[in-house]
Amino acid sequence: MIQLQNLSKTFVTGNGKLVAVDDVNITVDTGEIFGIIGYSGAGKSTLIRLLNGLEKPTSGSVTVNGQQISSSSGQALRSARQKVSMIFQHFNLLWSRTVEDNIAFPLEIAGISKSKRTERVKELIELVGLKGKEKAYPSQLSGGQKQRVGIARALANNPEVLLCDEATSALDPETTDAILELLVDINKRLGLTIVLITHEMHVIRKICHRVAVMEAGKVVEMGSVLDIFQKPQQDITKRFVAQINGPEEANQTIAHLVEQYPSGKLVKLVFVGDRTEQPILSRLIKQYQVEVNIVQGNIAQTQNGAYGTLYLQIEGESLAIEKAIQYLHGQDVQTEVISHA
Repeated sequence: MIQLQNLSKTFVTGNGKLVAVDDVNITVDTGEIFGIIGYSGAGKSTLIRLLNGLEKPTSGSVTVNGQQISSSSGQALRSARQKVSMIFQHFNLLWSRTVEDNIAFPLEIAGISKSKRTERVKELIELVGLKGKEKAYPSQLSGGQKQRVGIARALANNPEVLLCDEATSALDPETTDAILELLVDINKRLGLTIVLITHEMHVIRKICHRVAVMEAGKVVEMGSVLDIFQKPQQDITKRFVAQINGPEEANQTIAHLVEQYPSGKLVKLVFVGDRTEQPILSRLIKQYQVEVNIVQGNIAQTQNGAYGTLYLQIEGESLAIEKAIQYLHGQDVQTEVISHA
């Protein structure tokens, strides 16, 4: 569906050349929700502008459904853009127009008849859950409702790709989850390919199938969301994963346990898929002469399946602890000793 090949973008500034995107290679499959995550300045916003043709690459190519956007111009580029829609962090609504008129706007530009516009707008309002708000103006809507209008407007011309540029960053956590659930629903109903730019790992975990991690214009790590959470390789990826399942909030408890049990070991376990539902810990306690203190734990869902993390302080004889850890390894549980007391 989408192919980025050796894609680079360099800007000339007063301070010299700035490489915003550096030799990026990404393939996004049809119907996939693909996330691109990075901190400010990583190059992700430039990348999304290359995707929809708002920027021309310095080198490399952007191909969407067989059409090379990076080399298109004029009518060919305008035609290609109709198949690639976008939603934004700050909604970009027309404040003097009602909800239904905002949604109808791209249909007007495309020359669609009024009767067909009315029918299409009605369908979209139902799809995004805005029934009863047709005559409301943006100033009368909540942030989540405004973003629903933005999504409906982006879908008006039946695009093949939906680009989301920090689409939930201006929303509170509860509203963010509602919008993400709507995007998943749209993806499943319409088979729509979604590319999502964000700096929030919660967003990636919630809806994406795969993710690319960007730093200084480069893609430094890429894979399924479950694999990235289970085995992050790069330091920046580990920092992103720590946003969700890191032990920061348990640091004081960890320090206390290390001091209290000087012969023990602090262990991080990662469970994936069916293993999250197995009574592995209870078997460990029964089978080995060790004491186990649970420091922190959680189970979360991704589009690829469930994963869980658990931080344990294991106390006992050294040999018993080693056997207990070997048992965990044998159960296909990723086990990492993160501190020797």
